[in-house]
Amino acid sequence: MKILVVEDSERLRRALGEGLRRSGFVVDLTGDGIEGQKFANAIDYDVIVLDIMLPGIDGLELLRDLRRRHSPAQVLILSAKDQIADRVNGLELGADDYLVKPFAFEELLARIKSLGRRRYEVNQPEIQIGELIVDTSKREVRINGSVLSLTPAEYNLLQYLCFRRGHVIAKSQLQDRLSDTGSQVVSNVIEVLVSNLRKKIGAISADAVIKTKRGFGYYVD
Repeated sequence: MKILVVEDSERLRRALGEGLRRSGFVVDLTGDGIEGQKFANAIDYDVIVLDIMLPGIDGLELLRDLRRRHSPAQVLILSAKDQIADRVNGLELGADDYLVKPFAFEELLARIKSLGRRRYEVNQPEIQIGELIVDTSKREVRINGSVLSLTPAEYNLLQYLCFRRGHVIAKSQLQDRLSDTGSQVVSNVIEVLVSNLRKKIGAISADAVIKTKRGFGYYVD
């Protein structure tokens, strides 16, 4: 999943970035509301973690703008404002979740995973494609009980194809999902990742999980 963190505190922003990347997510970071708005307008994020008190424009105004544009991104407000009225206001303005500071990172992580599934209308933590099971809670892929050893990028690519099951996804779109704003990505990275995934899956199962529509992209069905 691709996540935008808009958080005023540099210390917390860095900690969130490190923790989320360590957990396998693709993450963009900013501490400014106007820059956060530019990121959100230009990039299709799965989840936006949003502080309320921000320089430039505040988080609630950024949230209003997202909902005026009908952005499909799931928004989790992260705020020190812990009154019921604050939480109600944020949710009524269009936030999908609200977490009060201080918080446990494990809880934030669980909420982000849940919001990511909701973004693609996936109701269960496990997605089954033939013999293959993608466990989005554990970020684990199993075939007949055997756990595949995948890199974060391999897992993210496979999970995204499963989230978009039945849709042909262009290589350029997959490349965007797997890189943050500052990354330099080599042109054949998607072909390499798909090849690696096919080899790892093929070593255990005869099912051709990832399929190619020549000239268009990849899909699972």
